Amino acid sequence: MSVDILMPALSPTMEEGTLSKWLVKEGDKVEPGDLIAEIETDKATMEVEAIDDGIIGKILVSEGQESIKVNSPIAVLLSEGEKLSDNKSSNEVKKEIKSELQNINENILQINGVKDDAQISKNISDISNKPDPKLNKKERIFASPLAKRIAKQRDIPLSSILGSGPQGRILKIDVDNFDNKKSDNTSLDSLEINNFEIVKNSAMRKTIAERLVKSKNEAPHFYLSLDCNIDELLKIRKTLNSKSNDEYKISVNDMIIKASSTTLLKVPKANASWENENTKYYNTTDISVAVAIEGGLITPIVKNVQSKGLLEISMDMKTLANKAKDGKLQPEEYIGGSFSISNLGMYGIKEFSAVINPPQGCILAVGSGEKRPIVINNEISIATIMTVTLSCDHRVVDGAVGAEFLSEFKNLIENPSLMLL
Repeated sequence: MSVDILMPALSPTMEEGTLSKWLVKEGDKVEPGDLIAEIETDKATMEVEAIDDGIIGKILVSEGQESIKVNSPIAVLLSEGEKLSDNKSSNEVKKEIKSELQNINENILQINGVKDDAQISKNISDISNKPDPKLNKKERIFASPLAKRIAKQRDIPLSSILGSGPQGRILKIDVDNFDNKKSDNTSLDSLEINNFEIVKNSAMRKTIAERLVKSKNEAPHFYLSLDCNIDELLKIRKTLNSKSNDEYKISVNDMIIKASSTTLLKVPKANASWENENTKYYNTTDISVAVAIEGGLITPIVKNVQSKGLLEISMDMKTLANKAKDGKLQPEEYIGGSFSISNLGMYGIKEFSAVINPPQGCILAVGSGEKRPIVINNEISIATIMTVTLSCDHRVVDGAVGAEFLSEFKNLIENPSLMLL
């Protein structure tokens, strides 16, 4: 007996997806565990395995088709020796039943309330003999002979022209005006085509837009900024990298992740998320780090940062970033997290405010480190300054908690040896 292969739910939040590629074709034999297709979700492209054994009898969804709802049929799997004509997919059966019921309901409505048997018979006869609207003759178009000849010469359908003569009769002037208007529109269309390009939004782009709009509309954001002197941090980083292998080098971002984790342990009220009826406070620090990829961004999670050293954090971050750019992240690697970091310092951005990653309560925006004049002991000197901005959801984090977080973070960044305690 045939079985429908359904669009799988590849993550807890997935409602629809795009069928990127079929790895099988009609007539292929498959067994449980065989890869049959690649499905693109809002975050990654994942391979789908066959659950039952059989033969691919019919592919219902073409490659590249978008917005396929979870649990909707994408193919029909047949048993050994079974033919597609012997069975109909459950989806086809449902459509046929729905169509029949609709026809019955329409007929009932037309004879409803008529008690006379002769009248009921007449209504049923009328329904049976009702002509198909598609077979009706086209409505006659009235136009002057001159207008007809000119329209034919210029290849203009008379049905597209609005007549200004008696009873809507199409005249020569109507054809001329239509032709001039068509030429003007063509010129404008050509001009517009040269001025822009339309690119269809991907599933990822739509999801990013939906989540960020939801975050800005629902979460009352407030922002706190602070300057950090990172000269000491850069010295320790240089020393660490001089003693490590070439494959893994500690980055400033790795040290910011560690400093954020240590700060969250000291200011646990910032390590929280909003859940309407409750506020969730996390006991571990799972740091989501924004990574730019083709078509958008994603936030892979470095988990249990509180129990990891800088080298392990660096290794995890490199692995996650590569998987993100290849579209190979698993749902558990990007869904969740207790705190987010967005670093645009490598692009030379001095300072910016990030949008909170819901349902988390905070996100730290990190700017570039640059040489600036500062006052130390009443004297002007030069130091490498990095500006950070903490975006807070005021439903979860109050101003005093946000200020306490930044103060502790600044202390760790300017005294990085404290991270070892």
